[in-house]
Amino acid sequence: MAEIKPFKAWRYNTELITQIEDLTSPLFDVVSEKQRKKLYNNPLNSIHLSVPGEDNAAEAAALRLQQWKSDGIIQQDALQGIYVYYQHFSLPGSQRKYCRKGFICNIKAYDWDENVILRHENTIPKAVNDRIELLKNTELNVSPTHGLYTDETFELEQYMDESMKNPLYETEDYQGVRDVLSVIHDAKVISRFLEVIKEKQIILADGHHRYEGSLEYRKSQTKNNPNHTGQEGYNYHMMFLTNTESDDLRILPTHRVIKGLSDFDEEEIMKKIAADCTIKPVEEAHTIHEVILGKPWAFGLIFKENAYKVRLKPEVLDSNPWDFPEQVKKLDLTVMHYFIIDKILGIKGKDQRSSEHINFDRSMGDCLTQVITGEAQMAIITNEVSMDDVKQVCYSGKTMPQKSTYFYPKVICGFLFSSIKDDEFIQSINSCF
Repeated sequence: MAEIKPFKAWRYNTELITQIEDLTSPLFDVVSEKQRKKLYNNPLNSIHLSVPGEDNAAEAAALRLQQWKSDGIIQQDALQGIYVYYQHFSLPGSQRKYCRKGFICNIKAYDWDENVILRHENTIPKAVNDRIELLKNTELNVSPTHGLYTDETFELEQYMDESMKNPLYETEDYQGVRDVLSVIHDAKVISRFLEVIKEKQIILADGHHRYEGSLEYRKSQTKNNPNHTGQEGYNYHMMFLTNTESDDLRILPTHRVIKGLSDFDEEEIMKKIAADCTIKPVEEAHTIHEVILGKPWAFGLIFKENAYKVRLKPEVLDSNPWDFPEQVKKLDLTVMHYFIIDKILGIKGKDQRSSEHINFDRSMGDCLTQVITGEAQMAIITNEVSMDDVKQVCYSGKTMPQKSTYFYPKVICGFLFSSIKDDEFIQSINSCF
């Protein structure tokens, strides 16, 4: 189903490779303002292509890209390849060492209704428009999105492990993650990657806005090209692909922080919740995540003075009027967004994506601090989403509530770039593929 291609990446020149750790940057949607200011001080950092600091951001990125090419700051690899990318990491509170294994390639930017690339979240139009403008002006995929394929045989991992014996880069990023990049040039091995993925559907794990930007750009270019063949560079998108069957694929929970609601009353909220949920007070708010861990439809509610574990009564699940398939209705996050945020707090489902009253935070400590200091009125602590949950939603054709998943770690920007500019793209594709 999914067509992928090897490519000749644009990478920092050999003289700059020793500085690669200073040239990488977080993805555009996770980089903080503080991080931006620091990274902007390095004139060669990749952030100048992914999140330009100028008012005319897309035009500035295009001019800088051309200058970098002319000056040899970045150079295109001589040989096409599949780029293998491993991320070594640990999680707080655990001694276990993880290694998320995957590879970076070009993949056709399929429309959603082609049912080849499946999404589990909706996008925010403004963020998509920003990515389209950047792509239109630079004709460059600056960072890979993250896709998931399923292969119980783990066939491709053997080739990736072999490639990792000769890494191109090895750095520690802003997350404390050790990132390692290598490349496969062997044509027979590359052909096997293409064959394996050709039979797969791809779940889009992270990068919905960047992928949607590529998709919309492909549509506009197709419409304006009377000689469209489907093989032009604008048809493709750079993606990092990992196997759903790996036990090193981690999804962290994203909690909800509520602020600015008028007539907010903790006592009244808990009275209403009692109709649908069992309630258990929690003495130590900082332990609330452990109290709800692994329990379906269980959430932690943190107020300024009190904390509670609440759990939906199974018999009321079917009273959710939202038009979702059964597997989506049963998700913890669907339960939370209807039975607590919609029904109790009064923020209707159709308004939740754009609501100024809902913020998202991955840190339990930050949630607790915001509530205690009065910056927020309450926090809703949730369990992590499982890979099976993501699969079920994607295969149902529906989407999850916003900010449902946080695949950890995030990929980084700066290791390599993929051009969709016609001459640079065509020369990077060998006809045997």
